Amino acid sequence: MATLTERLLNEGIQQGLQQGEQNVLQRQLVRRFGPLDSQARQRLQHATAQELECWADNILDARTLDEVFICH
Repeated sequence: MATLTERLLNEGIQQGLQQGEQNVLQRQLVRRFGPLDSQARQRLQHATAQELECWADNILDARTLDEVFICH
């Protein structure tokens, strides 16, 4: 059973990884589609890890910003 310190460390690592994914995706979106509006920035900030992965894949084929945010 993990100690409290180990659990907190693991949570911190996961949050750091997710923040890194958000930052990379945001840079890619800005480069591809221009400055993001507040709604798109909020979606990124509140995204799950699964959503970020899906959106990162979608950016390769999406013709519009809206198409990036479609996940099935």
